[in-house]
Amino acid sequence: MPTSSTISQKLARFFCTLRYEDLPNALTYKLKTFFLDWLASAFAGASQPPTHMMLSLANDMKGAEEATIIPNTNRHLPLVAALVNGASSHVVEMDDLHRQSIFHPAASILPAVFAAAEKRHVSGRNLILGILTGYETGIRAALAAGKSHYKFWHTTATCGTFGAAAGAAKVLELGPEQFIWALGSAGTQSSGLWEFLTDGAMSKQLHPGKSSMNGLLAALLAQKGFTGSSHIFEGEKGFLKATSTNYDFGVLTDGLGETYHTARNSLKYYASCGHTHSAIDATLRAWAETNLDLAAIRSITVYIYQGALDLLKDVEPITPYLAKFNLPFCIATALNFGHVDLDDFTDKRLIDPKILTFMDLISLKEDTKLTRQYPQKWPSRVEILAANGKTYKGYCEFPKGDPENPFSEKELIQKFNKLCGNIMPKHKNDRIIDLALNLEKVDDVANIFQD
Repeated sequence: MPTSSTISQKLARFFCTLRYEDLPNALTYKLKTFFLDWLASAFAGASQPPTHMMLSLANDMKGAEEATIIPNTNRHLPLVAALVNGASSHVVEMDDLHRQSIFHPAASILPAVFAAAEKRHVSGRNLILGILTGYETGIRAALAAGKSHYKFWHTTATCGTFGAAAGAAKVLELGPEQFIWALGSAGTQSSGLWEFLTDGAMSKQLHPGKSSMNGLLAALLAQKGFTGSSHIFEGEKGFLKATSTNYDFGVLTDGLGETYHTARNSLKYYASCGHTHSAIDATLRAWAETNLDLAAIRSITVYIYQGALDLLKDVEPITPYLAKFNLPFCIATALNFGHVDLDDFTDKRLIDPKILTFMDLISLKEDTKLTRQYPQKWPSRVEILAANGKTYKGYCEFPKGDPENPFSEKELIQKFNKLCGNIMPKHKNDRIIDLALNLEKVDDVANIFQD
């Protein structure tokens, strides 16, 4: 065990001794909702081409049937299950989001934690502890990396690897030294670049799949005695100095056991990039004030923070997937159909005259006041000029699903059923919902998908 008080050592000391009874009840409930929400996204990805390709690869790799591949509920090697489930749960853009850290925890962390939990046949309480450990570690790593990291690196891929390793390490009941090694091996595998957006490549799905697989691999190797760097975060050649210009070492360990950043996690209401959500809500709020026909709209100006523009402004909606990152497409869809759901992103919609007409009316501008609030808030304001000469204004600070504007349990269940309704029979959906929301009562999580 290192004698110096490294960041990894502090994290290991805290999480290795954390008990289920230490968690606030409100946080425990949220963790269960995050688990259920992740399952919905993982199932929903079953019909997507990247998931089909991952499943084909998994079929070529035979091994012990210890963990569930969620899109088809077959069982496979835990590492393979983590890879496929990570990809599948991110592909429809409905997985959760931690706003302040600009990070999707579930897709990169839960596949590793759940695969490790199934492999060891742990209880639901132990799974909850693993989820919390993974989320809190991954979120803190992303907060520490700062906004400069996000310019080139996809946080869900890079920081998700740390969360996957930590969560799996907790489920595997690794000791502090092994926990440190797992973080070290996770950090040296951490990667994921934004360049895939240039041509709409499928690499974004590879990011959470590999971060989950790599994090689980790091934990399993540490369990065998495989060593990893004890200074992976703060070292001169470590993760933060290599990938960030405004890193913050302190946030990784400040307030452990007192401040749970996990509690600030958001669930997604729209099937598009999280940076589009406040603008969608602001537009719908502005238009709700009118009694006009859509034909009366002359222009729509969206004012948003620079971070959203940096990611979205150059994305052309040439595929249904890229359309999820095109703000005018998402706003035009919301105005014409009243929703932005999975079924709104199709090849047919890409050439829909109603959508294309409205996209030409939409302009995007930075509002420096909004930029200063990012990433603590992801706000937008919208001005709609109508034929009557009036300008209708809308503002959204916290879109639906943010912790300040949360889902009700009924809305969460509705989302699960909407994403999974055509994949499984209703009785299976109902069973999974019940088990997820009562996870602390489950004796063996490997039985969740067993009738």
